[in-house]
Amino acid sequence: MVGLSLRGLTALLVSASCLSTFVTADAVKDLQDKGRAAVDAVVAKGTTGDTTAAEKLAYIAAVQCIIKAPSKLTATYPGAKTRYDDFVAIHMKNTLQIHGTGNFLSWHRYFTFAYEQALRKECGYNGTQPYWDWGRWASSPETSPLFDNSATSMSGQGEKVTHSSNGMKPAGAGGGCISGPFKDMKVNLGPLAALGDTTPSKNPRADGFGYNPRCIKRDLSNYLTQRDTTPAKIAALITGSANIGAFQNTMQAGTGVHSAGHFTISGDPGSDFYTSPGDPAFWFHHSMIDRTWYIWQTQDFSKRQQVIAGGTNMFGGGRAQSLEDTVDLEVLNVDGKARKIKELVSTVDGPMCYVYE
Repeated sequence: MVGLSLRGLTALLVSASCLSTFVTADAVKDLQDKGRAAVDAVVAKGTTGDTTAAEKLAYIAAVQCIIKAPSKLTATYPGAKTRYDDFVAIHMKNTLQIHGTGNFLSWHRYFTFAYEQALRKECGYNGTQPYWDWGRWASSPETSPLFDNSATSMSGQGEKVTHSSNGMKPAGAGGGCISGPFKDMKVNLGPLAALGDTTPSKNPRADGFGYNPRCIKRDLSNYLTQRDTTPAKIAALITGSANIGAFQNTMQAGTGVHSAGHFTISGDPGSDFYTSPGDPAFWFHHSMIDRTWYIWQTQDFSKRQQVIAGGTNMFGGGRAQSLEDTVDLEVLNVDGKARKIKELVSTVDGPMCYVYE
């Protein structure tokens, strides 16, 4: 293993002054700390600390860099114009084989790790991919440092427009284009499965891979976070799941944390599970998905690494997923290498080396 990455030292953009307010009575953090001893037996313990303003700005600069870099997939997917679009295209291509499947957690772990590495290797970023601590901001995600629309945020609420419910939550106070640091970022691909809260223009290709530039829209509210991503709900997911099948099925259920995060962001592309990586907040949500899995694993470290459950198709059918199956991100593969699932189920014993703080 080379180096140690402390992913998401806290939820993105949480100031040090806020830390003492929230550190107590956090059942999820307690579980993370409880499982840490097993991790420390495998990898040396690193340092901790809140994300500073300079680190936040460095992360934003790296994302804006990758948004401007040219795509490596334009010849295959003509709507992919930027290096960032490559991540959206690969997710779109694989969507029906990476959700509700045995590779859901491992595929997205490698996908998020590949994004972090692209920011570092292609855009000079020296930090890590932070996570969105759902529970910490469950009562008001739109006022959290992640979404407060400040210069150190990932932009915030969309412009207030009349719009429908997305079917997962009532229509909120946004729905339109975002402002802030990412107001000029474009969603170039899709839509493919946009929900009723937004009406993006139709893609010129039936497969969604045509060029269809438009603004990012959001409709943030606390409806789903208060219901589905409180610290108690996250802790219950971790402590109440006896095996990997129960854990991932509960996580991906309609009232699970996976759906809650995506549909809290909502809008376009957040309501479209094919193109959802087109919103840069996606990576914070999936880092928290990964953190939650990591904490679940550490509760019985030796028995929760090389385990898998589920099939290979979102809608059922097909064979059972195997640890020997390969996750191939094509032009996104770290060091150009596709990886077997068995290499991706641990954050500290394989090609990746990071822990959560």
